[in-house]
Amino acid sequence: MKTIFAKTQDVDRTWYVIDAEGEVLGRVATRVASILQGKHKPIYSPHQELGDYVVVINAAKIDVTGRKRSDKLYYRHTGYPGGIRVENFESRIRRRPEFPLENAIRGMLPKNRLGRKLFKNVKVYPGAQHPHAAQKPQPLPVVPGKE
Repeated sequence: MKTIFAKTQDVDRTWYVIDAEGEVLGRVATRVASILQGKHKPIYSPHQELGDYVVVINAAKIDVTGRKRSDKLYYRHTGYPGGIRVENFESRIRRRPEFPLENAIRGMLPKNRLGRKLFKNVKVYPGAQHPHAAQKPQPLPVVPGKE
């Protein structure tokens, strides 16, 4: 039996829109990462870009469970000695509302060229408005089967 390799130009790529208002951060990120990789398609191949495009709206209204709103920390380093900077979820989402979701999605994608390419197929917006109406994105529930 021969292995089937899908040609990138022959793959039907769909646009989806996910409303993240009131949804849990990890559940949204997992669903988006799976759609970006194309794991929902029968022709899925881990080394090819066969996934769809995803537009996430209302990222500023995303939710986290437990005490993560105040306890979840994001670290970065300036490059200078003693230059570690720490910011919690609450202040980060106030300052840059799309960052926590983008960071979670990026962490669930492969750590190579393909992962960087796949990440360009997700568009995250803090509010309900997005400029992708021309692509006619279909609404997608975070939990499959729940409409």
